[in-house]
Amino acid sequence: MPRYAFKIEYDGAPFAGWQRQKDHPSVQQAVEEALGRLQSQQPIIAAAGRTDAGVHALAQVAHADMERDWEPFRLSEALNYHLKPLPVAITAMARAGDDWHARFSATERRYLFRLLNRRAPAALSAGKVWQVSAPLEVAPMQQAARFLLGRHDFTTFRASECQADSPVRTLDQLDVERVQTPLGPEIHFHVRARSFLHNQVRSFVGTLERVGAGAWEPEDVREALEARDRAACGPVCPPQGLYLAGVTYMDDPFE
Repeated sequence: MPRYAFKIEYDGAPFAGWQRQKDHPSVQQAVEEALGRLQSQQPIIAAAGRTDAGVHALAQVAHADMERDWEPFRLSEALNYHLKPLPVAITAMARAGDDWHARFSATERRYLFRLLNRRAPAALSAGKVWQVSAPLEVAPMQQAARFLLGRHDFTTFRASECQADSPVRTLDQLDVERVQTPLGPEIHFHVRARSFLHNQVRSFVGTLERVGAGAWEPEDVREALEARDRAACGPVCPPQGLYLAGVTYMDDPFE
């Protein structure tokens, strides 16, 4: 059975997350059902990351084993046809080796978080950003973010229901920048690591927002990290500003 890797772009708003669930729509279910219309057996797909309800993807990566040999472009076209009218699109498709795995072969995952920092309600970007109307200072957030870089016990910044065996992770990037967009000033958080804990990025952003608002000092973030206590975390921000931006592989089938 030939294996295919594909990149997926989706709006997470209508879904209860990536992972298939019994009573709620998921992105995985949508893609699997579309694939099932192309062959007799509905395949089960594996993805690089399990995004939560309301979280979007610019370039989620998944793979599926198909019953017959497809030309990748024709398979992506057929799959996109059967995904309509859902806000899910296959943006790239490639053959992959039998031992290549969308999740276990990944060496890095990248996330983008968009925070819209203006008073006027978000009309065009509603559901795609977290809006904070009070002014935020970026420099203190940048200072605080540096305390989180490197290898740490991130117990403070993971959800209580996180199923990971260990809270220890290595954070390779956490950049904070102010971006002037046609829709108003946004603060972008660029986060990169091999793997993440449940709600880790949203916990980072919600805590750093408190620093930007002046409610926390940058040093308070270091103390929260060292506390290794979920109660020391700042508020967890909402999901709609979070995007899975990309996945890196040593043996990248798309190159």
